[in-house]
Amino acid sequence: MSNLPKISIIGAGNVGSSAAYRALELNLANVVLLDIVDGLPQGKALDMTQMMSVSGSSSRIHGTTDYLDTKDSDIVIITSGLARKPGMSRDDLINTNTKIIKDVTEKVVQYSPNCIIIVVTNPLDAMTYVSYKVSGFPKERVVGMAGILDAARFKAFLSLELDVAVSKIDTLVLGGHGDDMVPLKNYTSVSGVPIRQLIQNNRLEEIIQRTRDGGAEIVKLLKTGSAFYAPGVSSIEMAESILKNQNKILPCCTFAEGQYGISDQFLGLPVILSSSGVKQIIEIELTPDEKKELEVSASHVKELCNFIDESGLI
Repeated sequence: MSNLPKISIIGAGNVGSSAAYRALELNLANVVLLDIVDGLPQGKALDMTQMMSVSGSSSRIHGTTDYLDTKDSDIVIITSGLARKPGMSRDDLINTNTKIIKDVTEKVVQYSPNCIIIVVTNPLDAMTYVSYKVSGFPKERVVGMAGILDAARFKAFLSLELDVAVSKIDTLVLGGHGDDMVPLKNYTSVSGVPIRQLIQNNRLEEIIQRTRDGGAEIVKLLKTGSAFYAPGVSSIEMAESILKNQNKILPCCTFAEGQYGISDQFLGLPVILSSSGVKQIIEIELTPDEKKELEVSASHVKELCNFIDESGLI
């Protein structure tokens, strides 16, 4: 393989293959795509190899079922696990996906003890906690992808509502990756114009609710799967900030140690992502309502993690 960083993506389903495609499109890294289903990662890797003959990327991709091929990865993105079906919440997946993430993390640590892990599997905050506990890695090197996806959905809906370029919209979405996520209206603007000056509050609340239901809306439409393009691309935005030491401020699931009054748990917060992983949690001023919403979201995540601990799953 060419002399580029190495990203291993565990899970060659739609999310994993979307992430792989994006990494190759950016010429960001050489990619190893791994799955337990023999033929699936190899076939997708071969297809993407042929695609690069058209796109001109010099990155390489290798499909495999053998974790040995992931050895010495710089970043490992974990997408393995069951996806939601109509009527299921992210939390319904917890038992099955905890076992999967535990097994995957153990193998990742065996072959790439110095990597940074990005978790994408749902329920996101709880699965990031599982990977952190099982890996034994420092908190900076285990991070979950959620806030970027949630913010992307919020920005997309705002762009559609206002008929403006989505690239001009800035926002943050904090909290757990679930029904009680916390989109921050006070930190949402279009080319610097506060969103409250552009959309009336009752309509803004409707858009926020659609953002919270964003994943479920796609599950309902697809009927046989869940979102994958936006989650896959969002994970690569994190990987790019890490590999290029960009120090981007991004909302990610990270381990809080007193920030925002939240201690010893994973939750979506603004962080600086650098070559070391989570370089810093950024503390911003929240309104009393936002603080309360964040506390509620954190308590729900804590319940899931306590359930995992008490059940003996890890």
